[in-house]
Amino acid sequence: MPVFSSASLRSSVVSRLRAAGCVFAEDEARILLTAAASPAELAVMVRARAEGRPLEHVVGWAEFAGLRIAVDPGVFVPRRRSEFLAAAATALTGPPRGPGAVVLDLCCGSGALGAAVAAGAAHPVELYAADIAPDAVRCARRNLAGTGARIHEGDLFAALPDELRGRVDVLIANVPYVPTGDLGLLPPEARLHEARPALDGGADGLDVLRRVVAEAPRWLAAGGALLFETSERQVAAALAVTRAAGLAAVESRHEDLDATVVTATSA
Repeated sequence: MPVFSSASLRSSVVSRLRAAGCVFAEDEARILLTAAASPAELAVMVRARAEGRPLEHVVGWAEFAGLRIAVDPGVFVPRRRSEFLAAAATALTGPPRGPGAVVLDLCCGSGALGAAVAAGAAHPVELYAADIAPDAVRCARRNLAGTGARIHEGDLFAALPDELRGRVDVLIANVPYVPTGDLGLLPPEARLHEARPALDGGADGLDVLRRVVAEAPRWLAAGGALLFETSERQVAAALAVTRAAGLAAVESRHEDLDATVVTATSA
């Protein structure tokens, strides 16, 4: 796709984005100028972004862990902080679990985490993914094409084939963890343009996590691990929930990405 090289055009796009409150206006202008196939399409994209649509929904993709992930309107946009979760999961696919480690990306959204693990693992993995939202599943099918992933639509573990029980080596569950009362504090991009079920974690933000943790031991292989992202203020409660289910849980923190990951291991 062409990159419009006119300095005046670039300056105009940057100014429009800045006026709309885009903090990273220059970076976003670069992406829009690269993505647009014509001046007319660029004008439509700039207007949509200035009106508050997520940049990733405007251009149709997000950068994540060195990959370009397709993201359709309404689908949860993978956050850069989740690259820490992807890296932690990838590190667990090696020996003694790999090659051929069984990886499950639950609440997969666009499939970004599964795609990152499949791309980053030293050996091929046996990948499964599931989400309750049909539009997210459609995105995941595109993003995981070529990985051999089996992708299912449904509510958490109910979406999965029974033969997967007791076989999962690495279970990634990027569950929604925003407390319901905090949804109004989210940036308009997320609040207005991403599906609420992908954000809303219930009263304390841990409702979906509790459901995952309650069932995870029946799906994990011996020594398998459940990994999930949470906020720093929720981590103590999340650890307690996980340990109460009989899993040995530890937290990891990446300050630069402002990311907190819990790794919970079965006996």
